[in-house]
Amino acid sequence: MGNRGMEELIPLVNKLQDAFSSIGQSCHLDLPQIAVVGGQSAGKSSVLENFVGRDFLPRGSGIVTRRPLILQLIFSKTEYAEFLHCKSKKFTDFDEVRQEIEAETDRVTGTNKGISPMPINLRVYSPHVLNLTLIDLPGITKVPVGDQPADIEYQIKDMILQFISRESSLILAVTPANMDLANSDALKLAKEVDPQGLRTIGVITKLDLMDEGTDARDILENKLLPLRRGYIGVVNRSQKDIEGKKDIRAALAAERKFFLSHPAYRHMADRMGTPHLQKILNQQLTNHIRELLPTLRSKLQSQLLSLEKEVEEYKNFRPDDPTRKTKALLQMVQQFGVDFEKRIEGSGDQVDTLELSGGARINRIFHERFPFELVKMEFDEKDLRREISYAIKNIHGVRTGLFTPDMAFEAIVKKQIVKLKEPSLKCVDLVVSELATVIKKCAEKLSSYPRLREETERIVTTYIREREGRTKDQILLLIDIEQSYINTNHEDFIGFANCYYTEQLVTGAQQRSTQLNKKRAIPNQGEILVIRRGWLTINNISLMKGGSKEYWFVLTAESLSWYKDDEEKEKKYMLPLDNLKIRDVEKGFMSNKHVFAIFNTEQRNVYKDLRQIELACDSQEDVDSWKASFLRAGVYPEKDQAENEDGAQENTFSMDPQLERQVETIRNLVDSYVAIINKSIRDLMPKTIMHLMINNTKAFIHHELLAYLYSSADQSSLMEESADQAQRRDDMLRMYHALKEALNIIGDISTSTVSTPVPPPVDDTWLQSSSSHRRPPPSAPARPFF
Repeated sequence: MGNRGMEELIPLVNKLQDAFSSIGQSCHLDLPQIAVVGGQSAGKSSVLENFVGRDFLPRGSGIVTRRPLILQLIFSKTEYAEFLHCKSKKFTDFDEVRQEIEAETDRVTGTNKGISPMPINLRVYSPHVLNLTLIDLPGITKVPVGDQPADIEYQIKDMILQFISRESSLILAVTPANMDLANSDALKLAKEVDPQGLRTIGVITKLDLMDEGTDARDILENKLLPLRRGYIGVVNRSQKDIEGKKDIRAALAAERKFFLSHPAYRHMADRMGTPHLQKILNQQLTNHIRELLPTLRSKLQSQLLSLEKEVEEYKNFRPDDPTRKTKALLQMVQQFGVDFEKRIEGSGDQVDTLELSGGARINRIFHERFPFELVKMEFDEKDLRREISYAIKNIHGVRTGLFTPDMAFEAIVKKQIVKLKEPSLKCVDLVVSELATVIKKCAEKLSSYPRLREETERIVTTYIREREGRTKDQILLLIDIEQSYINTNHEDFIGFANCYYTEQLVTGAQQRSTQLNKKRAIPNQGEILVIRRGWLTINNISLMKGGSKEYWFVLTAESLSWYKDDEEKEKKYMLPLDNLKIRDVEKGFMSNKHVFAIFNTEQRNVYKDLRQIELACDSQEDVDSWKASFLRAGVYPEKDQAENEDGAQENTFSMDPQLERQVETIRNLVDSYVAIINKSIRDLMPKTIMHLMINNTKAFIHHELLAYLYSSADQSSLMEESADQAQRRDDMLRMYHALKEALNIIGDISTSTVSTPVPPPVDDTWLQSSSSHRRPPPSAPARPFF
């Protein structure tokens, strides 16, 4: 036929699909094949057996084909069969092939007529076949039997449509001659997916069983009920012949005799019969493959290009070559350092759009989590006033003091400074935890060499732990330095501004506080400072109103507003921040959200009839971030109830007016000085951690990690490949060579084959499909038939 190169393509692409399957991938190459469609007892199985020349398909009453059978016919000098599910076994006895098909069908579908879309792959090598790939599909049935579900008709049709909908499939529509062709389910299904008739070939079976005086001449001549590719008539063995074990070759001879001797068919006998059908299918499939070659070539080339870069490393690969191991080790350590730096410093390469990571998370720790921890220390007002009053009294001793003692101020300030140690050390711990996560992420690229990955993680993590100790020592030293000398001459300290008398000092402090509040409320002469925008869920809206609901929130220095969406056009509510505080709320049993609440300290409703509104976020990190934003707006967390009660009990003593003025004076001075210290610590903490921990770790990875690796283990053990990596390399090389070979074959075929044009369109309006053929999906309208 001049298409020898094309005949080689089918087994080649079969090998290609096996190569992809072996590494758990799919090459997504829809190999052109022929789907055999027809009703029960239409003679589909007999047609396939006639192609092979052997009895090998299950027989019986009712639905016999219950799983798709992908039948690959491959021309070969020897005759045998093999299944994909047991490739190591060659079947030379075709009775055993039938038994294996029945056993494999029952294994998946059970023994009581159930069906499954999972195909059985069978290859038949024979000198009597032409290269073809056919799919024997279950026969179209109307009535369920056995354990079959009530919708078996729709299940079978859905399964058939999955195969024949592919543009790469030719459709062999098998219809018995003793039924009304206009009602053929096979042709109607083909018409649905191939309305132009480009892929449909009609087969008329059981011509020998037509009523006396009738024939199918007009149909086979494509005059009555025409198809674009026409019809081919065949005569299969009768049930009596099958039960009598009539030889298929004898049956083919009888078929030939039938067409030559029948007065209605003898003039076209050379265009009828199983051998002609097989020849036509081979030609049609060959031409169909040639039409699909550009698409097939494009897919193969894209697969090849995707592998090119990785395969380049493996082409001359020798696992035990010490030069290769040294080069690979140097490259991997260098890449590890580059990846670490990119994750910390930020990079446009491979940006994570799902969550914060690396340097962005550390930035959040520096500028949200740490300031939040600092501010939380400042709200124990009653305890602070009580401590100041005790300090003043203890300094005066038995005397009644006339002036405010400086020593009381210093004692209270030093005690407040000491409290900075806990949040500062916690900040270091959070950064260390994040660095450990970054190291694990960067080490994922070393997974091909398990020992190298393990040693790299261990060495760098050990170094970070060492720097953690030094960083904490330095931070404690900074706090001790602040504690060692209280600088009341600081330019930002309110006691430095010529306040010689107590009354003047208190008045000046109060005025400064008022100015700060005004500055917070109106930062730029009437412009409202927006502190944060983002989505939050109001969690405690009543069920009658739809339960929880998500809104777009805008937090400013004066108010909290929420809108319908982020366009900020439809405002739902604006809540002033006066007298608001934050409290934690336990996460609901059935909820994945993390919740905090806002309430009014004067027991007023916050929103409609709600005393508090519960705001929900997707993660605890988001909750902490929003809390930090509220702190910037002046909305603080509430104290524990137990602390409030204890403070109330211990603060029942009364103070004389003079002591009260002294307490107020020192309270304002402490507030001013602690604010200075907090500002200084907030500035120095990130700098100290960056210098002593993060920058030192980057330098260690770039300059010393390689030496530590060489001293920890020999190069051979470090660069020992994992079994998975070795297998992956072998599979990739095999797949790469299969792709190249396939492209070479396609190149030869493209220049050596001659295609036959598709027949012209015919008037097939006789073929009308009804809406009952296929059950429409529940979420989509029924598909019209044309």
